[in-house]
Amino acid sequence: MKRTRRILAATVIAAALSIGVSACSMFADTSVPVATAKAPTGVDGAVNFDDRYISAGTGQKKVDIWFDAMCPVCGAFEKANGDTLEKAVKDGSVTLRLHPLTFLDSLSGGTGYSTRAAAALTCVGVHDKARVLDYYQALFTDQPEENSKGLTDDELAKRATDLGITDISGCLERGGSYQAWAQANTAHSQSGPIEVDGTKVLDKIEGTPTVLVDGKQFTGSISDAAAFEKFLNDK
Repeated sequence: MKRTRRILAATVIAAALSIGVSACSMFADTSVPVATAKAPTGVDGAVNFDDRYISAGTGQKKVDIWFDAMCPVCGAFEKANGDTLEKAVKDGSVTLRLHPLTFLDSLSGGTGYSTRAAAALTCVGVHDKARVLDYYQALFTDQPEENSKGLTDDELAKRATDLGITDISGCLERGGSYQAWAQANTAHSQSGPIEVDGTKVLDKIEGTPTVLVDGKQFTGSISDAAAFEKFLNDK
């Protein structure tokens, strides 16, 4: 059954990339690691644990992205649109709110890579909140392929220090609560409802990346940079 799921997932993703649309589909797999720590609450640094996001920027316009660090379509979206989002964050027009999900844990050889990468981004958000966008981008630089073991915790920490970000190695060693938070967010993404600023915007997350600008979903091709930039600027 697991092999069938992986083949089906790979087929869906290949088709998505070939036409430049769609997303990594959500496939349930009960064999993935489950964090047993208690998820944090409240706000700490750039992380709003209650509203399930890690923020970058302070702009009035809100961009929400649900992503999985191992999802190749998320990587393709970042490659096509990352410069546009970076400019909008840095010029003060946008607040980027990142919602890390973990559903591709089952495709990382038992290492729970999606969960660990989500915890690493959370560590950066808590300890070096001004560098969230930099680290998010680093997760998609030489992005690990599905069915690989992903990056080790040491490699995840090194991606931070290589950028001059606060050393997160100790945070990752104690990162059980952040892993639990990311996994709880993934469960919520499937049960819904998905709310943005107190307003329901979706029943659930159907796949990643799911991208909303001020609560409206971008439904164009993930690789059409011009279309996304127009959508972003028109909202």
